[in-house]
Order: sequence, then structure tokens, then C-alpha cells
Amino acid sequence: MEEKKFQPYIPADKVMPEFTVVSVILGALLAIVFGGANAYLGLRVGMTVSASIPAAVISMGVIRKILKRDSILENNMVQTIGSAGESVAAGAIFTLPALFMWAEEGIVEVPSLVEIGLIALCGGVLGVLLMVPLRKALIVQEHGALAYPEGQACAEVLIAGEEGGAKASTVFTGLGIAAIYKFIADGLKLFPSEVDYSIPAYKGSGIGMDVLPALAGVGYICGPKVSSYLFAGGTVAWFVIMPLIALFGSELVIYPAEVSIAQLWAEDGTWGLWSNYVKYIGAGAVATGGILSLIKSLPLIIRTFRDAIGGYGKNGSSTLRTEQDMPMKVLGIGVLVIALALWLVPSIPLNFFSALLVIVFGFFFATVSSRMVGLIGSSNNPVSGMAIATLLISTMLLKYSGVEPAEGMVAAITIGSLICIIAAIAGDTSQDLKTGFLVGATPKKQQIGELIGCIVSALAVGGILYLFNAAWTYGGDELPAAQASLMKMVVEGVMGGQLPWALVFVGVFIALVVEVLGVPVMPFAIGLYLPIHLSTPIMAGGILRWYLEKRKYASEKAKNDCIQTGVLYTSGLIAGEGVVGIILALFAVIPAGVDAAGEALKFADKINLTHADGYLAQLMGNPFAGLGNIGGLVFFAFILFTVYFFARKGEKASKD
Repeated sequence: MEEKKFQPYIPADKVMPEFTVVSVILGALLAIVFGGANAYLGLRVGMTVSASIPAAVISMGVIRKILKRDSILENNMVQTIGSAGESVAAGAIFTLPALFMWAEEGIVEVPSLVEIGLIALCGGVLGVLLMVPLRKALIVQEHGALAYPEGQACAEVLIAGEEGGAKASTVFTGLGIAAIYKFIADGLKLFPSEVDYSIPAYKGSGIGMDVLPALAGVGYICGPKVSSYLFAGGTVAWFVIMPLIALFGSELVIYPAEVSIAQLWAEDGTWGLWSNYVKYIGAGAVATGGILSLIKSLPLIIRTFRDAIGGYGKNGSSTLRTEQDMPMKVLGIGVLVIALALWLVPSIPLNFFSALLVIVFGFFFATVSSRMVGLIGSSNNPVSGMAIATLLISTMLLKYSGVEPAEGMVAAITIGSLICIIAAIAGDTSQDLKTGFLVGATPKKQQIGELIGCIVSALAVGGILYLFNAAWTYGGDELPAAQASLMKMVVEGVMGGQLPWALVFVGVFIALVVEVLGVPVMPFAIGLYLPIHLSTPIMAGGILRWYLEKRKYASEKAKNDCIQTGVLYTSGLIAGEGVVGIILALFAVIPAGVDAAGEALKFADKINLTHADGYLAQLMGNPFAGLGNIGGLVFFAFILFTVYFFARKGEKASKD
């Protein structure tokens, strides 16, 4: 058999420190940091980024250079635990904010912190438990067929661990610069973080840019192709659809707006047209893109499901360290306990029927996700499409089972949330187990590490979601929560018929045309759905990477070193902005607590503490106020220059 010929980097008969106190603590901290950063990023731009490689690099920097420990397996355990935070965050923020939005509308009560934490915890643990039985079939037996690109890339970084210190410093530098930038922009408010221009001569159109480090980082990491698809979607929305609405609408009043298009334009400008019309068109496009991704993957889904059923229970027991998985009995008991918790725990709004739906859909989509990330990578895994398909089916079943609309909507979103988290964490577990297979880790210890990462990040993400809602509320300018808004509209549309279906179907057919033209639908549709102010800075980051990749005078090795260093630096930018975003959210929430106490209320009145994240700006004044949009563009250009500088610095260092 082919798998017997493969020899991992660390042989099976060699024992090294792996599951240690240091690796667990450091991994848990990284799970919280990257989980929080990705929660903020996903709520703001509708996308998350992989945390495996940055976690591995930071681990090597801390463990090797600071703690003077030397074990690749210990480093691998850190990234295994740390990367779980990103996956739990991705699944949670794509769905759970819908519950807060309904609470804001008075439809349901605000979900408790316990409810949010338990949903994230159950979904994360189920994702790991349902993926573990697939390890031998997908990771070992199909080692040559399934690439698991992020898993292999992370293994390469770990194996090249001697360079970890320099690489870790690059990540930390990006984190520090982004943290300072974000604090100056949105904490001190010394310059505007959003640049906005309307174009009077072209009525209905507008252009803008959120001049923030994380968006430039997303564009650089995604590359020019994905960035251009996002920007193309934004261009169609803001320079084609919205001007047409303004041109032909005139005095018409079109649902869901309550005033004429002309009045909407006069009062709210481009934002009025976008919020009332374009976001519904974009929702139809995103939903269609997710469903198309599933349809095209049906042959793969069927084959994976068949192979998984046939391979269950055949792992057997092995004395080799690198072949030991968690026992099937433990996995079965764990799934049963989670299923009973979903049904019986009062804080989780599910009954026996809906809990059964979670287990059935969860097993199916965990299997699908685990195989799909092996072929196309975690970044291209259509987790939102799986969630949409689940929501459509579960909402219809709940509606026709006779439940009350509000109860059915909450149950449907809860089911969708669990499936989204299960699919995301199953894909992440697959990538991590692939990394472990290549470097020679102990699968059972990695699987326990995944569970620890899920538990820690679920508790953290629950608190972070609650914090963000208290600070800004979801669906606003600060946190559009694009994916969760889409899930909310899908459930409302099926349960109560509240969607403007004509606009949704415009988006459906735009997505179909894009698919026929051979353009990837999902990034285009997300660009159509989100404000162009988000896709513009992402495009800027993509263009910078395109320039660095296409330089004719640089060798391929030099360009690769340059790009890889840039990815590490921009990963730090994303993490830094996310961390400060959480801190600013805390400051924004503090006034509410301060106002609750009498003496503190007087203090709050004295300093006019309306928003804590602007307090220092009130004290210091705003020396950059006169620069306005120009000031924001200048500072964003500085961020792009730092990306270029550190990428080229990494290229030069590799030559020395």
C-alpha cells in the first residue's frame, strides 16, 4: 500500500515533547486571539483567513527563541489548538448574529451568553468527533490524491522551523503596526477610517474605501484574482445597478423602501439605494453561489459519503504512535452526549426533531467538508453554501411541522449555526491532521488538542459576539455581518415571506450569468453584496501582490520568498486590527456600565463620555481633522508601503 511507503519527518518510533503544558497554554491563547480577530474580520467584510501558518510561526518564535525548547511536534500542537479558534469563529459569525438582529427588531429575546457559548461549543466538538473516523480514509489512504494545501503548507513551515524566529518577528511586527494604526484611526479618531465620495455627475454611483490594515491584508493574502472578483461585484453594484435604479426609478416607491427613490437618494444618497435594494440583490447572488458550489460538488459528495460509510470502524488498534486515533467508543459516546445536550439543555433552543436534524446534517457535511478541503483548500470550502442549504431545508420542515414563526426562526438559525461550525471545524481538523501526518505527530493527541481549541475558542467567541453586539449592534456600518444578514433573510423569506423576491431573483440570475461566463460566483457575489468601500482596499492589497509576483527582474525563488514574507506580515496586520477592534468594543461598552452607577454617571457627564473609543480624541483634539479623506488615503498608502517594505525585506534576507 502507498501509505506504508510514506515516512513522516519524525519517525513513529521516536518520541518527542508534544502534548505539553506549554503547547496547550500557548495554543489556547492563540485560539482566543485568532478567533477574536477572525470574528471581527468576518463580521466586517464577510470573510475569514486561515490561522494555521501564523499560529505555527508564532509558536516557533516563542517556543524556540524565547523558551529555548526544540520540538516540531510541540509546535505542531500549538498550531493545531490555535487554528481551531479561527474555524469556530467563522462558523459562529456567519450565522449567530442573526439572533441579535431579531432581538433588536423585537421579534425574539436577546440570546444569553450561555446560549451562544453552548451552540459554538457543541458545534465545534461535533465537528471534531465526526471527522476523526475519516482520518485513515482521507488523510492516510488518499495521501497522494488529496493535497490538503493549507495542511501541507503548514507542515513545510514547521519543518523549516530553524527560520521560525525571523518569521515570527515579521508576524509580530505586522500585529503591532496594525494595532497602533487601528487605535489611532478608530480609538483616537485622528483621521477618518472610511473615505467616501459621491459622484454627482453620475447619479446613483459612489466610491469609497475603508482605509484599514486588515482589508489590505485580506487582499494581499487572497491575491489579485479573488480581489478582482470581489471588486468586480462591487463595481457592478455601485456603478451599474444603483445608477440604473436612480435613472429609471425617479418618483417610484419600490418595496422594501417606504419613500420614493428620488427622496431616498436626496436623503441618504448611495447608502439609501444600497441598503434598500442592492443588498437584497447581493443576497440572491450569494445564496445562488453557495448552492451552485454544492451542486457542482455532488459527485464528490456522494463518493465521499459512500467511502466514509465503508471505512468506518476499520482503523483497528495499532501500537504505532503515528496511527493511534481516539477510540470509536469514545467518539460514539461523545456524539450521543452532544445530541442529548442539544435536545435537553434548556439554553439551546432545539427540540428532539431539530436536534436529530443537526446530527444528520452534521455527519453529512462534516464528511463533505473534510474531503472538499483536501481538494480545494479551506479558503474555497463553501461553508456558507452548506449553511444556506441546511437553512432552506430545516426552515421548511420546521414551518410545516406547525411551530410558531419566531420559535421556528430561532431553531432554524441555531441548526444552521451548528452545521456551519461543524463544517468549518471538520475542514480545519482535516488540514491539521494532514500536517500532523506529514511531520509525524500523534493523531490522538492532535484530536484532543482540537477539542481543547474548540472549547476555549467557543467560550471566547461567545463573549466576543456578545461584546460586539453591545458595542455596535450587527448590521450597521461598523459590523455589517454580511453572511449572518443573508442567513437571516433566508429564514425570514421561507418562514414568513418577508423577502422582496423580485430583487432576490435579480441577484439569482446575475449569479447564473457570472457562472456561465466562468467567473467564480462566490467572491463576485460577496463583492456585489458588500459595500464597495470594503472591496476597494482589498483590491489595493491584491494589486500590490500582483506587482510583486509579476516583476520580471526577480527570480522565482526571490518572488516566492517575497510573497511568503508578505503573507506572514499581512496575517499580523489582520490579527493586530482584530485585537484592537475587540479592545475598542470593550471601551465602547464601558459607558453603559459606567452610567449605571450614580457617581460614575457624574464622571461620564463631566467628560461627555458618549463613546469610549473617542474619549482620547475628545481630550486631545483632532490635529488631522482638516485632512479629511485625503488624510485617510495617505495613511492607507503608508500601510501598503509597509507591506511592500517587509515583503522585499524578506526577499533580501533569503538571498543573504
